[in-house]
Amino acid sequence: MKRFIPSLLASAVAFSSMEAMAAADLVLFNGQVFTAESGQPRAQAVAVENGKILRVGSDKAILALADADTRRVDLAGKVLMPGMIDTHSHPVMGALASLRANLYDEVKPLAELEQWIVEQDAAGTARLDDIIVIDGVSSAYWKDSRALAKRFNQGRWAEQPLVLSGIDGHTGWANQAMLRRVGIDAALVKGLDAKEAGYIEHESDLTPTGFLSENGWDRVRGKLPKPSHELMLKATREAVRINLEVGVTAWMDAAANGGGEQSLFEMRPTEKDLGVLPLYRQLAEKGELNVHVAALLLAHPQSKPDDLKVQAKVMQQFHGVPNLSFPGIKIFADGVLEFPGQTAAVIDPYTNSHKQGQLLIDPQNFGKLVAAIEQQGWIAHIHAVGDRAVRESLNAFEYARALKPTPVPHSISHLQLVNPKEFPRFKQLGVIASMQLLWATAESYTEELVKPYVSAYTYRYQYPARSLHKAGATIAGASDWPVSSPNPWNAIAQASTRSGPLGVLNSAESIDRETMFQAYTLNAAKALRLEQQIGSLAPGKQADLIVLDRDVFKVSDAELFDTQVLTTYFAGQPVYQAAATPDVAQAQ
Repeated sequence: MKRFIPSLLASAVAFSSMEAMAAADLVLFNGQVFTAESGQPRAQAVAVENGKILRVGSDKAILALADADTRRVDLAGKVLMPGMIDTHSHPVMGALASLRANLYDEVKPLAELEQWIVEQDAAGTARLDDIIVIDGVSSAYWKDSRALAKRFNQGRWAEQPLVLSGIDGHTGWANQAMLRRVGIDAALVKGLDAKEAGYIEHESDLTPTGFLSENGWDRVRGKLPKPSHELMLKATREAVRINLEVGVTAWMDAAANGGGEQSLFEMRPTEKDLGVLPLYRQLAEKGELNVHVAALLLAHPQSKPDDLKVQAKVMQQFHGVPNLSFPGIKIFADGVLEFPGQTAAVIDPYTNSHKQGQLLIDPQNFGKLVAAIEQQGWIAHIHAVGDRAVRESLNAFEYARALKPTPVPHSISHLQLVNPKEFPRFKQLGVIASMQLLWATAESYTEELVKPYVSAYTYRYQYPARSLHKAGATIAGASDWPVSSPNPWNAIAQASTRSGPLGVLNSAESIDRETMFQAYTLNAAKALRLEQQIGSLAPGKQADLIVLDRDVFKVSDAELFDTQVLTTYFAGQPVYQAAATPDVAQAQ
């Protein structure tokens, strides 16, 4: 380590001298500046030079860096923060779904649902070729799969393929016309092993009801017509626009090589599975990728270390694309918790099936895979919903730590159920908790599709944000868009209230907003392995900034939920501006 000290000192001196001589090309002053830096959490003003933070401090100190050519923005007391960072999202898929017929998790009576689908079809938003596809469908419909079948397998629907795509990305429903087209019938179910047959809900005579989960759902999703390249490129642009509008300037794409409607759950990727990466490159080449994309590549849950050559070759194809980085690998450890899917791996069996869900990773060998991922210089980002999946993921990280004591910023996302024994292990192992706390609400998902099927003890620790934070875990914010909104302000407020239409989901696990501000800035940057470049307002970091319409430190949780971004800057340039928001106000 000593050999690096002189060069570091020289760099620091050079930067200090350069800062003293430089004139800022942009100063933002007279504001409430949240820096996300522990030594200087609040300031008044920020100076920017060549797209990077030059200095943060008082109005007097910052305005002294301005000259005649400097743009001056008077914040008029408004809050300025680092750009928000999302540590688990599928933005292109989210934007694509927003361009099509989408229920956005709304539950309608079946007669009303049918009428709505007919209207969407008439409007031209529902079809992929001749198949009617509805996105964003709530899991609450699946418990009534037979009622869906009764309505949508007769009359106009007898020969019209219809697919209801679950908002969770793990489940869906298809009518008989569609099931026939993809070959899902009683004969298929009869020929499958118990695990695979379990992904296709069926009657006692093996006739499918239409509800499908995981690999069963992939049998339909994978056969849907692919959207055109033009539509996918439009969706990628829309993903950037929507994120910038809510203040998100960086995200972790949690399945960048997974593509659109293909199998994800137990995907065995090849070098040809490029997913949305060519779309990001195309936007970057046009100068339109005004966000940081940290792309995770999927690996099969039971990959061998040698299998990682596939991901390495894909990464090489996109080396050097501006604003696109490759921090590591995404792996599914399990599925979803909600009835009737129940593919999340749990410690205590589900009360209805007496099964423990699907643990996709092999506990005996997963640690070796994690160690091999580290040897490549990558992180592992694990989808783990059930407490058993969380425990086995941590066991693998513990195995890797025994081989290499220096922590690598691996992360586990979702964390719907976590056994209390695991709380301190996050800090001990340096594992980041990537949490979608917009989901921490008392609603049909948690109260009707989970609570009746798990033990009371287990249910107490659903989305245990405060317990993890108290135990020293690094909490990072995430959306899992399109499963839920990419708007971080909704999630930050929800993390505090945990309230919903059916009450409050364990208020003991609420977490304060300043912790969440940190979760969506510097903590999230660590998860993306970009904390040296972004995540806080410190000299030398990229000037990704957002100006807000309200005092987010003082407003109520309800007002916080509705926070609007007035201006978003990426590398010091305004890339989103709310209507009627002046970009520059000259200093008086």
